[in-house]
This record gives sequence, C-alpha cells and structure tokens, in this order.
Amino acid sequence: MDAELLELQRQLEAAQSARSSVRLSERNVVELVQKLQERGIIDFELLHTTSGKEYITSDHLKHEIKMEIKKRGRASLVDLSDILGVDLYHVERQSQKVVADDPSLMLINGEIMSQSYWDTVTEEINEKLQERSQIALAEIAAQLHIGSELVVNILEPRLGTIVKGRLEGGQLYTPAYVSRITAMVRGAARGITVPTNLPSVWNSLQLQLQEMHGASGVSVEGSFFQSIFNGLLKEGVVLGSVRAGVQWTPAVFAHAQKESVDAFFSQNSYIGYEVLQKLAIPQPKQYLEARYPDGIALEAVFVHPSVVDMLDAAVGDTIENGQWIDALSVLPSYITGPDATKILSLCPSLQKAIKSSKAVVFGESCVFSNAFIKGIFDRLEKEMDSFGIKHSAGQGKPSNMSSEHRIGSDGKDLGDNDTSSIGASSDKGPKKKRGKVSGSAKGAAVEKDDDNEESIPVKGKKAHRKNKDAGSSGDAKHGGKKASEKTKEDNTNIFPDDLIEQKVLTVAPELEELGGSDDLNGPLKLLSSHLRPMLMDAWMKKRNTMLSENAERRRRLLDNLQKQLDEAVLDMQLYEKSLDVFEDDPATSAILHKHLLRTMGAPVVDKILLTLHKDNKLKNGMDVEDSEENVQLSTADRTSLAKDLPGSLSVKAQALAETLEGKRFDSFMDALRDTAEESGLLFKKLDKRLERSMLHSYRKDLTAQVSSENDPISFLPKVVALLFLQAYNKALQAPGRAVGAVIALLKDKIPAPTYKVLADYHSTTVKVLALQAAATEDGEDCATDRMLERKEDLEERLMPELKSLVLGTSKE
Repeated sequence: MDAELLELQRQLEAAQSARSSVRLSERNVVELVQKLQERGIIDFELLHTTSGKEYITSDHLKHEIKMEIKKRGRASLVDLSDILGVDLYHVERQSQKVVADDPSLMLINGEIMSQSYWDTVTEEINEKLQERSQIALAEIAAQLHIGSELVVNILEPRLGTIVKGRLEGGQLYTPAYVSRITAMVRGAARGITVPTNLPSVWNSLQLQLQEMHGASGVSVEGSFFQSIFNGLLKEGVVLGSVRAGVQWTPAVFAHAQKESVDAFFSQNSYIGYEVLQKLAIPQPKQYLEARYPDGIALEAVFVHPSVVDMLDAAVGDTIENGQWIDALSVLPSYITGPDATKILSLCPSLQKAIKSSKAVVFGESCVFSNAFIKGIFDRLEKEMDSFGIKHSAGQGKPSNMSSEHRIGSDGKDLGDNDTSSIGASSDKGPKKKRGKVSGSAKGAAVEKDDDNEESIPVKGKKAHRKNKDAGSSGDAKHGGKKASEKTKEDNTNIFPDDLIEQKVLTVAPELEELGGSDDLNGPLKLLSSHLRPMLMDAWMKKRNTMLSENAERRRRLLDNLQKQLDEAVLDMQLYEKSLDVFEDDPATSAILHKHLLRTMGAPVVDKILLTLHKDNKLKNGMDVEDSEENVQLSTADRTSLAKDLPGSLSVKAQALAETLEGKRFDSFMDALRDTAEESGLLFKKLDKRLERSMLHSYRKDLTAQVSSENDPISFLPKVVALLFLQAYNKALQAPGRAVGAVIALLKDKIPAPTYKVLADYHSTTVKVLALQAAATEDGEDCATDRMLERKEDLEERLMPELKSLVLGTSKE
C-alpha cells in the first residue's frame, strides 16, 4: 500500500514538472470557464478573488471561514475579507450561512465569535475577578470592544461555573466579597431600631468601605446593598417592613409602637393622632381604624365606644328631665367642638329625641330639650309686653275713618274759655254749662243744618290711605309679593336677636356660660333664632286678638274725635271772622290771634294728637287705657307725639304744633285742615246759613248770660261781646287786655249814652282790679277799702244801668 502511494506521488510530481505542449493565456482560461458554465459542466458557483486571478467555490470559502474562526475564535468580517482575498459581500453571505449552521457561533456587530472564545474570555475575567474581588462591566466591555449588554449576556450563563462571582449593578463581585457585604448589611439592618431611610444607611456603609480600603477600595453601588437587603428580608434574616422601597421600619420598633398605642388607648379610652405621629406612624387615622374596628375616628382623636355610651346616658337624662346640656362639659377635655358634634350624632337617645321633636342641637355641642325651650318661651311670652317692641307695622299712615266716623257733632266743647275773655262763661256755673255760649249755639245750628253741612275736600288722599290701611287690596293684586316680603322683613325686625338673647339670659341666667353673641353660630344665638318665630307667632296672635278687640274702641275713639273736631272747627271759624275787624289795629289783632291760638287752638291740637296717638297704638294691637280727661300738653309733648305718628301725617302734625307758637290764627286753621285731611277726618266748612244759625244761638245765650250775671268783673267781657255782636254781627273772643281796644272800636257803633256808661264801667273795673292786686301784694287796708267802694259802685250803679241800656237795645 505504501509503495502504491509512493508511486502515485512520483507520477504526480512528474506530471507537474512536465511542460505542457499547449499553453493557455488568462483570457483563454476565463473564456474556457465561462464556456463550461454555459454548457453546465460547471454547475456550482464560482467566486472571484479580489486579485481577479483565481476562482474559489462557495463551499471552499465557507470551509476557510470555519478554519479561520476555529483558529482565532473571534474574527471580524473585514479581516476575513482581507485574509481570504474575497470581496466583503461574499464573506458576509457565507458567514451568515456558517453562523446559521453552527449554534456555537454568533455574528454580532460584524464579528463572528465562538463559544469557545467566550469560555476563554470568561476564564480570564474570572482570574482577574479573583485577584481584584470586583470588576466593572464597563471595564470588561472596553477591553473586549463590545457593548455592556453583550458582556452581561455572556457572563450571566457562566456565573457560578466558569465565573465564580456575583453580577450586581454593573459590577462583578467574588462570593467572599458578597458574603462580607451581606454581613455588613445584616448587621446594619439589625442594629436599626427606629424607622430609617435605607439610602442613608447605604451611604454610611459606602463611607465605611472607603475608610477601610482607602481611595483605591472597591466601590459598591447602593442597588447592591438594596438587593442584598431584600434577600435578607425575604429569607427572614431581618424582621420589619419596607414602605415605598426605601423606608425601613424594624419589627422591634413596630412592636414598640403597638404596645405604646395599646397601653395609651386602654388606659384613656382615646388617643390623639399627634401621639401616633410622634411614634412615627404615618397615617394615624387609618392605622387606628384598622387596629380598632369598633373605635370612632374623630377629627383630632380616636375614641373608644364607651365615650359615646357615657354621653348618650347624660343626654338621655337631660332630655327626660327637660333640661339642656353642653356635651363638652361631659366629654373629656381633649374633645373639641367638631368632634363633639360627631359623637352626638352617634348617640341613639339624641337621634330618637330629634326624630320625635323632643330635642334640638344648637351649635356644635349644646343639646336643648324642647321642654326646656318651651319653658323659656312661656316665660318670655308672659314678659312680651316689657320688650319695648317698636311696631314697624305702625309706621304707616293710620286707617281712614269710615263714613260711620263722620256723624254729626253733639259732643263736648274742646276749648273752655277763660274767665277774663270776652264771651267766656262764668266760673260760678257748673262744669257742664261751661262753654255753653258756643256749644249750645253750635248744637242748635247743627240740628237745623245737618242736610247742608259742607266739608273740605280731601283731594283723593283719603281713598289712597283707606286702601293702604285696609290691607292694600290693589297691592295684593299687583304687588302682593313685595308687600308680603316687606311685612316678613318688618316682622323679623320686631324681635332682634340681641333683644331675645338679653331676655333669655334674664329668665335663664345659667345660659351665660355659653358665651356672648359675637359668634353667629353660637348656641345662644341659634337658640334666639329658634325662639324668634315662636315669639313672632305668639305676638301676632296676641296682636290680632288685640286688633279685633281694639276695632270697636278705635271706632268710638275716632267718632268722639270727629264730633269734638266738628264743634271746635265751627266755633273757630265763627270767631275767626271777627279778626277781620281789627286788621287796621295790628297790636290788638296780634293779641286776639294769640288768644284764639291759646284758648281754642291748643286744646284742639292736644285732643287730636292724643287721639291719633291712641289710635295708632290700638291699630298696632297695643293696649291703651281709656281716658276722657282733657290733658294740656307742653310744646315738647306735642312735638314728641307728632313725631311718633306714621309717615306724612307726622310731618303735617308737627307743622300744626308749630303754628301754635306763631302769630296768625289763619295759618293755624290751614295747618289744622291739612292734618285733618291727612288723617282722614272731616273738616266742616262754616257756610252762611250755618253761620246765621250759630250767631242767633250765640246772641240768645250771651244775652241770657249778661242778664243773669251778678259778678261785676265777669260782666264786662260778656257785655262787650254782646255789644260787638250787635254792632258787627260777629262773635268775638278777646282777652281782658284787649277789652279797651274793643270798646274804643265800638264808640261809633253804639249809642253815645251806652258808650259813656260802658267806658265808665271799663275804667272803674280796671281800677278795681288794680286796687285788688295792690291789696293782695302789699296787704294795705286802705287799698282794700277803695277797691270795695268802687266794686260797690259797679254793682249798684253802673252794672244795672249798663244792663238796662244793652238789654234794651238787644230787645229792640
């Protein structure tokens, strides 16, 4: 066999060394190969080399790539292209086929690497790791000129086999080093007794490692510590809990927390959330609700159900006994208002009482039984008249008088004449006969002329006021809603909270401990608000009852005022006509104007103001004492009463009161007419027929008085008034100091003998009065004697003579 091989070798060598008789050029060879490919003799792919002088098959290229990889373990495609002399495109194609056929190879980033290569590399890495205890993946990647991800992929399957170490956080550590770090982490975790932030612990361990190994020591990432810690926690080597991955709470601390919370809660039946916050429990309310399901979580504290039971018993007793209670006085001091409100809402007895309307809660913590509130209300209702209520509803105009209030006048004379004035009645007569001079004349005139009486028109205001005071029927149709809202607002203002609070504290002084009224939501303020509608209802019922009772009283009161006003107005119009006679004598005219204002105007104004004031009170449901006495008012009293009247009536009444201080009686009459018109009263007008009738009666009565008068002093003004009536056919009322001027005016109007006797009578009367005054002041007997002598002369000589002259003239 060996001989045959040797023979074949010699033949091959001879064939190779023999010279060919036919030589082909490179071109011929190329054409020949192409011809063979066209005929299909060469049916496989031929690849050109980069030199263009050689052909190579794909299989042979693949074989050479495999051989190169086997020899080098790691080969770049670019390098293979240069080494094999084949274009990079063909090398890439064949390399992909080689890698696809062999699982132990990989093509990454233009390089073919074998597993044997990686085994060799990882063995080298392991040797370095054992020497240095730690190697960074970045360093390995830089040395091998590959990415870190590839390094991780290569190392992970070989950890624990070829590579004796642990891969963590981009670092390779030896088992010994890992054990050492594990011991450090375990010791640190077990040494911590309070909640701690783990990154700060890892920073401390890193500083410790740097101190131990210096600047060249191994750097350990925090994630490595965290990974070791998580493993220890999972294995149960360290006990505790981790929140958010970084907050470590040791089991010993959690145990101490639970014991502290349990001890405090069991001893006090409550625990504040701030206590748990001091114990580093992050969500105290949720923690307590989970630990004590039966407990009650309030705003500031967590309480035991026994606190609710205690308060429920106290509230139940309070409601049963008809009292009130402040829950804060029963609950511990650590419970505030909002918490007390929640506890009250959990009391079964209170909820039952509220549903059955037996109790109500005011403010945050005060429980009032309805029996207690009813007791306060009953006492306030009894004292309601002492509240000093301002009747806002009475600020409007008083009701107009109906037609039944405008009947004929047969009442009492308002203006009693003084003894020193002309036309005044004698003081010696009975009270019933005082004022008879004008009263009887008016009475007769009214009886005769009822059908002919006239009144001053009211210019449409009467109907307006009547509708307004009758309930505003027009407003009810067009503006009833606004009226009702205004009435509601006025009624609310009748009992202000401050007033109710004062009265409540008066009848229940123990409520002062609830504090003042500054707090709008305070118990006392809310109690007052609760009582207001009750008091309003009671007041309205009482007021309505009083109004119905007062309706008849008002009718009688206004009827009487209308009657007296009719008399007074007719009298004043009658006497006012005599003032025209004295227009040429300003001094006497001023005296007569003021005299009429004082003697006739003032009583009428007083009567009107007092009556309208009573009517206003009666209209608003107030009780008024019945009094028929004529009260003389001062200027201040008149102004005060006028201001108390409602609306425009008050303005007119004040103007009327001011005219009494003026100098013109006609201005007074105008103001009186306006006031009567505004109040709805009739103002009778003196017509010619009525005037004649009144003058006839006045003359008849005055003649009778002159005939029957025996007092020489009182005789003079009456006889002068009679003579003035005979001369001018006008009724006169004048004070004593104006008698002289009246007598002088009569000089040309009466017979000379009568005037002579009248003048003599007047001068003698003046002297008698002067002597009487002197005797009273000085007490001189001579003055008294002279006064008696002259008075005797009046009685025995002058008065009979004057009576004869005057009465004789009157009869004629």
